[in-house]
Amino acid sequence: MIPILTPVDELSGDIIATDVSWDTYMAEYAADFCEWIEGIVIKMSPVYDRHDESTRFLATLLDAYFAYNPIGKIRQAPFVMKLKRSREPDIQVILDSNPNTLHNTFMEGAADICIEIISPESVGRDSGEKFLEYEAGGVREYWLFDPLRREARFYRLDDTGVYILQKLDDYDAYRTPLLPNFVLQVMLLWQSPPPNFLQIVDIMKTMMGK
Repeated sequence: MIPILTPVDELSGDIIATDVSWDTYMAEYAADFCEWIEGIVIKMSPVYDRHDESTRFLATLLDAYFAYNPIGKIRQAPFVMKLKRSREPDIQVILDSNPNTLHNTFMEGAADICIEIISPESVGRDSGEKFLEYEAGGVREYWLFDPLRREARFYRLDDTGVYILQKLDDYDAYRTPLLPNFVLQVMLLWQSPPPNFLQIVDIMKTMMGK
C-alpha cells in the first residue's frame, strides 16, 4: 500500500513553529503537548474533563491487565511516537514482542495499539490525519473513542496494511488477539464517573478469572 497522508498545509491545530528539527522538537516542545509534522510544531489544545476521565480509566484498566499478564506496557501523552510524523497518542500499548525501539522519551516506530480520545476540536485530526498516519506507520490497532457521541471504533490492520473496522461481540465488548483474555466493555467508557481504581481491580479479576 502506498501511504497517503494529509498534506502539511491542510493539517489541523495551532502551528507554533516551523523549520524545527527533530532534536529541537524533543528538547523544546515535546513535553508541552506538541506534535511534530515534517518540521512543523503543532500545539495541542488543553483536554477537557471527559477526555481526561476516559484516558485515566483506560490507562488504569490496561495497567491492571499488564499487572496480571505482563506482556507489555503503556505510555501516555506527552510521550512521543516517532513515525514519519511524530505524534503523542493519548495512550500507546507497546508489547514486549514489539520489534521497534522504546527509548526513555519516545517510541521509535509503531506502537502495537494507539488509543485516542476525541475532543470537540480534535475530530478531524484523530479520525483523519492520525488515522492515515497510524495506518501507514504500521500501528497494528487504532482505538478511537468519542465520549460526546458515545461512539467507539476499533480498527485492525489487515494483511495489506489497511485498517479494517472491527465488530463488537454480542455483549457490546471488544476483544483483540493482541491482548489475550482482555475484554473491553464499551459501556464503561460512557459511565460518568468511570469505574474507580477498586472497581477496575474487580473488573480485572473477573476478566482474568481470579
